[in-house]
Amino acid sequence: MFHGIPATPGVGADPPLFRYDNMAELFAVMKTMQALEKAYIKDCVTPNEYTAACSRLLVQYKAAFKQVQSLEINSIDDFCRKFRLDCPLAMERIKEDRPITIKDDKGNLNRCIADIVSLFITVMDKLRLEIRAMDEIQPDLRELMETMNRMSHLPPDFEGRQKVSQWLQTLSGMSASDELDDSQVRQMLFDLESAYNAFNRFLHS
Repeated sequence: MFHGIPATPGVGADPPLFRYDNMAELFAVMKTMQALEKAYIKDCVTPNEYTAACSRLLVQYKAAFKQVQSLEINSIDDFCRKFRLDCPLAMERIKEDRPITIKDDKGNLNRCIADIVSLFITVMDKLRLEIRAMDEIQPDLRELMETMNRMSHLPPDFEGRQKVSQWLQTLSGMSASDELDDSQVRQMLFDLESAYNAFNRFLHS
């Protein structure tokens, strides 16, 4: 139901127009996040669907806000006041910086599942948003690996864990400012998509 907001291309646009495009994109992300929170409260989306969608929107929010941040708009509160945007549920989610499912879940197994889904989505969306520096990708990927290791239900030879481990080894050989090239990003996205799908198959098996 909720697939997030596609990035707005700005190549060739005049700077003022591009700035308005960025503001419109951030506005749309906020409205979508507010709608998602309401849908979850009303049980219109499953916890797994919500966790994945919310994680994706939080990544998109961070990327969109960077594009509009200025002396005039120094915080998301400034943006909401300027455009009279009333999205209290989205604001709460942004302040906590994680889906409500992760915060509220008291069961260790369900918490691990929610964390793993969230981290898969976060890393893949960073790559799609061309965030590819080693120090921007490796911490989330390492946390993903550690969370999978804590989930005792996963078999030792789970293919998703193997793929994540291989990419951690690749990143460990890079310096903090090094970036993945286009070929590596494409392969990493393919591997993570495969791992994420394998994880979902495992959950439903």
